Amino acid sequence: MALVNKIIPFSCIDGPGNRTAIFFQGCNFKCTYCHNPETINKCINCGKCISTCKVDALFKIDNKVIWDDKKCIGCDDCIKACDNLSSPKTKDYSVDKLFEEIKEISPFIQGITVSGGECTLNSDFLVKLFKKVKYELNLTCFIDTNGSIDLTEHKELVDLTDKFMLDVKSIDEYEHIKLTGVSNDIVLKNLKYLLSIEKLYEVRTVIAPNLNNEETVIEVSKIIKDKCKYKFNAYRKYGVRKEGLDFHGEVGPNEEEINNFIELRKSIANNL
Repeated sequence: MALVNKIIPFSCIDGPGNRTAIFFQGCNFKCTYCHNPETINKCINCGKCISTCKVDALFKIDNKVIWDDKKCIGCDDCIKACDNLSSPKTKDYSVDKLFEEIKEISPFIQGITVSGGECTLNSDFLVKLFKKVKYELNLTCFIDTNGSIDLTEHKELVDLTDKFMLDVKSIDEYEHIKLTGVSNDIVLKNLKYLLSIEKLYEVRTVIAPNLNNEETVIEVSKIIKDKCKYKFNAYRKYGVRKEGLDFHGEVGPNEEEINNFIELRKSIANNL
């Protein structure tokens, strides 16, 4: 079983073509600029969220918070009230149950992309799911990851995955720890490993205030050269926790600043 936060049946921004994006609950990073911090932890069934629901879509059975998705109006008041960086709006899935949902829409998609939270924390589940999706539906399987688990130790998962999309949040280890709470040593190991086996579809970096974005863009560009895409996501305040707003502020980079990083990336790639 695996806990899923959200399924987007049709997405054009989570890899090539029309894809089903599956967001797993639970993450081992606590990024200061995270705009969906409710995916970090699993619900502890404290029940604080229940009283915030205007339509009685939340209730307790056997000391467990239950979410009625048919009643839910998506106001997210429950998430705003949660002190645990979690959400009551999650569902437990078996591989077979999740596969059946994918199968229903399979004629209209090119593949699936699993994300999070951090989806690779469910690596055994993903291996079983990918086998069914690839061999029974002939769809591609992509992984969107923070790079925190050593993929050299998960050969079967890597072999089954068509391509990876990898976040490199900072090239500097100290800054990465300050930003996420975790070292970037495994992230950078995965970056080089996935490049070496031609499994890297895209690298992504959030351009945020009070970070050494330029150093990260320069060094990552030198590593990836022209072997994969490099995408820059602009920091936005929406959903960011108070401590993140205190660190990064409420104003993200403008279009000109992002374009400057794009040009920097191009100039490095062209001169290597």
